[in-house]
Amino acid sequence: MFDRTKSFETLKRLSHQLVDLTQGSLTPQRIQEMVLQGPSFDLLYAAERVNEEILQALFDLAHEAKATEKMGAMQDGEIINEIEGFASEHRSVLHTATRDVFGSKTAAPEAKKAAELAKREIDKLEHFLEKIGDRYTDLIQIGIGGSDLGPRALCVALQPFHKPGRKVHFISNVDPDDANGVLESIDPKKTLVVVVSKSGNTLETLTNEEFVRERFKKSGVDPKGHFIAVTGEKSPMDDPSRYLASFYIWDFVGGRYSATSMVGGVMLGFAVGFDQFKAILRGAHEMDVHAKEAAPRHNLPLLSALLGIWNRNFLHLPTVAIIPYSQALLRFPAHLQQLDMESNGKRVDKQGRPCTYATGPVIWGEPGTNGQHSFYQLIHQGTDIIPLEFIGFRKSQYTTDLDIQGTTSQEKLLSNLFAQSIALAVGQANANPNKVFLGNRPNRILLADRLDPHTLGALLAYYEHKVAFQGFIWNINSFDQEGVQLGKVLAEKILALFASKEDSDAFTLGKAYINKLND
Repeated sequence: MFDRTKSFETLKRLSHQLVDLTQGSLTPQRIQEMVLQGPSFDLLYAAERVNEEILQALFDLAHEAKATEKMGAMQDGEIINEIEGFASEHRSVLHTATRDVFGSKTAAPEAKKAAELAKREIDKLEHFLEKIGDRYTDLIQIGIGGSDLGPRALCVALQPFHKPGRKVHFISNVDPDDANGVLESIDPKKTLVVVVSKSGNTLETLTNEEFVRERFKKSGVDPKGHFIAVTGEKSPMDDPSRYLASFYIWDFVGGRYSATSMVGGVMLGFAVGFDQFKAILRGAHEMDVHAKEAAPRHNLPLLSALLGIWNRNFLHLPTVAIIPYSQALLRFPAHLQQLDMESNGKRVDKQGRPCTYATGPVIWGEPGTNGQHSFYQLIHQGTDIIPLEFIGFRKSQYTTDLDIQGTTSQEKLLSNLFAQSIALAVGQANANPNKVFLGNRPNRILLADRLDPHTLGALLAYYEHKVAFQGFIWNINSFDQEGVQLGKVLAEKILALFASKEDSDAFTLGKAYINKLND
């Protein structure tokens, strides 16, 4: 088990001999040395509270947990989505196969088969996009959870790369205001609707689909010529009589890992074009290969995972703020919330035993510099220490910028990023206690040249693998989500009571709330 390894005991001992970044430890030499270069990104981690002895013990921990071997097993298609000795999903985890589609040389049979299935759908998408041409100006994606968060984050991030005249909208919440707000802004005659549900029976998604179908019908538009299904083969939604086209997803791709499958692919192909969608896949694939094949000391997501474990399990810090200094990544922290918290929010290990150690942290975030004028007060001077993961880019997406008072807007943005990293680490002494900054707030910076489709694919895969590596080391199953099922089951039961108008406790309580609304 994780907390019974030799390296765990070493790290526990080292956690009582912490690096003090406020005492001159954060030097230019340390900043230059503590940089790891990987595909598309550099990881700057000098502001983390680690030294060489701690790093060695962390890599020893990864070795004892067989983290890189497990990453290889995952990408080769071995069954890892399971809890040994108990009923579980018992599946392969092959989201990496959805981007290993351009001349893949994998020899693993399951991975090769999965890549062939993914390539089949990508070829279908290419032909479909050619067929529709410029017939449609808008696309609505209806889905929830992984069918919304990842695709929406990528769509927003790539706004400068959208094809002229193309607009994308999302409906996820079963709140009718969500659907109505979108429907007010589109012309049904020129709009595609992509309905995403692997099972074909997701309550919120099917409700929103019918809501939109009715609006199309009232506008005199036949939904059959506008609705596309993204679903499991032979699911209830795999119905040619109701959809213009169908694209398939599979059990070996979990929802929160599905943005590079047809869950995101249909929308992205429409929005940015097929070639740019391929660039996303290539960027993700490069990071996949890196995570699988790079030596531990040179493995970007593995190092990030280990730094997170150091902060979570040995510095006992329960939350992580992910702060992109890029407005384009406005929705990216929301995707990472699901990716990390649904994956590693687990209380039992792979053998079904209660974990005797902390697992996944609380993930949250907002773009900088906005956050500096919001929650940074607590981060700098609050009673809780919150580790930060910054994301930055040397160049902006758009080519337009302006020199104002001697510096461009992009230079001002990066200056704020680096200043915050330093200030959080070093702090400030002052005779006035209200102006004291204790420092030693651990943080790291993921830095790339420019946010484009290729880089975005690499960024997506980087975080997927960071989360997976942490799950491997904690010996938990990062690929199921039993925690979301109980509420679904209870909601279905309560809905049945409301539909039948039975005189029951649930109905009586519900009626009391409704009466309160009408007061």
